[in-house]
Amino acid sequence: MSRAPAEGNMSNIKNVTLQFSDGICKSVAVKDGESVLDAALAADLQLIHQCRSGSCSCCMATLTEGNAKMRSGSSSTLLRSEFEAGQRLLCLAEPESDCTFALNYDSNASLQQATKVRAFIDDVEKLAHNVVRLTLELAEGEWLDFRPGQFVQVKVPGLSVMRSYSPASTSADLPKIVLLIRLLPDGAMSNYLRSEAARDAVLELEGPFGSFFLREKVKAPHIMIAGGTGLAPVMSMIDSIQKTSGKKPPILLSFGCATPDSLFCLDDIELRKHWLPSLTNRISVDREAAGSLLQGNPVDALRDDDVKDPDTVAYICGPQPMIEAAYRRLEALGVRHENIFAEQFTPSN
Repeated sequence: MSRAPAEGNMSNIKNVTLQFSDGICKSVAVKDGESVLDAALAADLQLIHQCRSGSCSCCMATLTEGNAKMRSGSSSTLLRSEFEAGQRLLCLAEPESDCTFALNYDSNASLQQATKVRAFIDDVEKLAHNVVRLTLELAEGEWLDFRPGQFVQVKVPGLSVMRSYSPASTSADLPKIVLLIRLLPDGAMSNYLRSEAARDAVLELEGPFGSFFLREKVKAPHIMIAGGTGLAPVMSMIDSIQKTSGKKPPILLSFGCATPDSLFCLDDIELRKHWLPSLTNRISVDREAAGSLLQGNPVDALRDDDVKDPDTVAYICGPQPMIEAAYRRLEALGVRHENIFAEQFTPSN
């Protein structure tokens, strides 16, 4: 659907084509000073988005034709390597000419609407000195479907703030939802989990959000790089692949934390190796490596011969410096930029 430009304002209107990964194209007319996302939503064209301010990267797309500037005075989570590769955040992108953006998801994904639900706390389990596993169960009659890798927002009880977490579980596990949460020294959700959270307490959730999810490329080799609680969406992806029918692709999981005592879910990772023989695990720590642990970060653990297939896909989840390094390393190994998908984890107090 496209919005008809107002008469007399033709010079101020730019025609933007949005190309979904399944080949479907939509066009929208964008006025001067208007973002592509705002124009699309005003025209009832649904695109994956969440914050609308440049802080979540959900609305990322690749500029393939024309010119578009980023809204002045705005900060964003867009990495330099992503910008140089032509990627833009549609909530901040203002076209300077007619242009085309390629979206890295299919047209059906954009139709998925976020819903608000309630969930009961089933368990809060400490996995490391700074990580807990929060197991929830949706209230009877409520449902929150999601793709592996997407995130949900959880309201901190007693406060008007939301925190974003990617389930480590899959939609097949519903009504159970499992979250891996990093405990911060004085974080709003961290304080609640440390001192107030109790079994059967009710939490409010909204989702799903995000364009970081498992693509329909299940036959290609997969490389999954996770730092800290960035392991959560990767676990969801691995479990989803394991549950699909047919031959499973080779999967390399490279997971790392700062020190051995900050590692978690190692038994869960090893268990998946038994379920999924095509899975190879590499566990690394920045310092104090011993035994089978590798010294360095998850990107350092990649080897020169890890990419043998030009169709290899990669998923990265963790802090910004790790993602930047992973992009460089993966592309140097031969992974095509369009086959690399990333989600940046940013701690929030």
